[in-house]
Amino acid sequence: MAMVTTKEMFQKAYDGGYAIGAFNVNNMEIIQGITEAAKDLSAPLILQVSSGARKYANHTYLMKLIEAAVIETGLPIAVHLDHGDTFELCKSCIDGGFTSVMIDGSHHSYEDNVKLTKQVVEYAHDHGVVVEGELGRLEGVEDDVKVEAGQGSYTDPAQVQDFVTRTGVDSLAIAIGTSHGAYKFKPGTKPQLRFDILEDVSKRLPGFPIVLHGASSVIPEFVEMINKYGGNMPDAIGVPEDMLRQAARMAVCKINIDSDLRLAMTGTIRKCFAEHPEQFDPRQYLKPAREAIKDMVAHKIVDVLGCNGKA
Repeated sequence: MAMVTTKEMFQKAYDGGYAIGAFNVNNMEIIQGITEAAKDLSAPLILQVSSGARKYANHTYLMKLIEAAVIETGLPIAVHLDHGDTFELCKSCIDGGFTSVMIDGSHHSYEDNVKLTKQVVEYAHDHGVVVEGELGRLEGVEDDVKVEAGQGSYTDPAQVQDFVTRTGVDSLAIAIGTSHGAYKFKPGTKPQLRFDILEDVSKRLPGFPIVLHGASSVIPEFVEMINKYGGNMPDAIGVPEDMLRQAARMAVCKINIDSDLRLAMTGTIRKCFAEHPEQFDPRQYLKPAREAIKDMVAHKIVDVLGCNGKA
């Protein structure tokens, strides 16, 4: 099996009422944990690389690790640029072997977003690569993406047909109330996603794949683990998993997960150091961290995404 685009997997997901997990990767252990879970459950997979991850781990190293995962698992795996913000960055990833890129022009005016997205689509399609665009802005922080509270905006359903038609994008990320990072909703509040917007968008774009960013659930056990072993994370509520399941049964074909991976890894490593302060062998604390990621991803695949057995 070679690396694939998301085109066929999205069509199957839309028709089947499930979503594909798009997991952000930064190093070998994260890639192994994600892909081992997907292999055990025969699940299709999207591995996402942010601009920050490319700077940290190096494009070539990440691509070779993902190539190894394809060989080891035999799964259909798409390699996706998460939140590309310039044509040059998207072009570099396309030229470097990515099968999918996101151009995030949501920080521009609508017309400038259309212009930039169309430019990326034309280059990508000429090279057999698919493109995700974005309408609306999510609040929160993820690597180089920083949108202050009050600066986000819901997607306007009235714009989606025009945007998709004029740009030619293959999928569309929309803003319906999720946010980047671990601090999505304050304790005591009742998280809500704007399913009315999602329903309106899906009616205007029948059969078209929709994407949700900022969809980590901030799993409490990992936050508690981090705080128990020396951390100081404020209480936070992530996106309830029943809401994500509902979105997956609608038009959402791709659900992005990053913060839950970081929390699983960090909490497990903190626990290891606290219980074994003499430990200095990286294998001894990265191995359980990898297993924690594998278990968490398996839970997402089965209980949230519903894509197990769909590879």
